[in-house]
Amino acid sequence: MERIAGWRCIGCGKVDAPAPCVGVCQDRRCELVLASDYDALQVRVHALEAALGLIARVTPRPGELEASWSALQARARSLLD
Repeated sequence: MERIAGWRCIGCGKVDAPAPCVGVCQDRRCELVLASDYDALQVRVHALEAALGLIARVTPRPGELEASWSALQARARSLLD
């Protein structure tokens, strides 16, 4: 993910890149990322959270622990690839 150096005012919240404002604002250096990169990462995080939620909340039927665990592992592998 590409990071872009920028400046953000601690007072008004204005964001500039690549140079700081020359006005009365008090700018602090910050890092920015492209919205499309952020959106893609957010989709991935939601998918991983859903898989983790299954691990945390699903109780296998008696005698089905191995099958359930294998299914959860397959889902996790597909998300990590």
